[in-house]
Amino acid sequence: MVAAALMTACKNGSQQPQMSSDEDQMSYVLRDTTIYGFCAEGSAMNTLQIITDAGDTISISTARAREKNKVFGGYAVGDEIAVIANADTTQAVLVINKSMLNGDWVMPNPLDGSNEMGIRIMRGGAAESIDQSTIVYKSWRIFNGKLQVVATREDGIDMEEYQDFDLVKLTADSLVLRSNDEENEVLEYGHPHGEEYTEDDLKGIIIDEGLDDEYNM
Repeated sequence: MVAAALMTACKNGSQQPQMSSDEDQMSYVLRDTTIYGFCAEGSAMNTLQIITDAGDTISISTARAREKNKVFGGYAVGDEIAVIANADTTQAVLVINKSMLNGDWVMPNPLDGSNEMGIRIMRGGAAESIDQSTIVYKSWRIFNGKLQVVATREDGIDMEEYQDFDLVKLTADSLVLRSNDEENEVLEYGHPHGEEYTEDDLKGIIIDEGLDDEYNM
């Protein structure tokens, strides 16, 4: 009887709990697969050398991402970069120039077009609303290759909401986003009237003018 009890206990102890499909999906959603860092001097048209936030220096081919128009904002030495790579970290699937995202981005008011409204994206993750009375932007980040913005609404309920966007286009003067909600709304931003970039601002940046509707991992 003792032997039988021990065998039963060992058998039960060796069983590992099985995660449900919902738990697997949630685990993937919460796990950020993005590589973050700064563009280093070894970068070229189809090669991105990154000094990661962990202090490692890696070189990744951008040929595949560029072919699929998934290099958003180009890159230059010193820029903050976010990269989604393949399993062995040799090929970039998606490249986002976080430094290029910084700044004021506006569009005509969709109600009457009388003024410009939008979002101010700041280095370090802070965000602010521009001439919007109903929504207050709080912060932003790149998460799994998407732009995630945290905001609250001026409706008396101080509840944060997360808005996820796919990047469609990012250049020195244009930001196009597609919302990840049921509407899949496309938002086209530019810089406020009169805001311009100098040649020094754009020096060394490899601009990607591509526009692609699909995001293939």
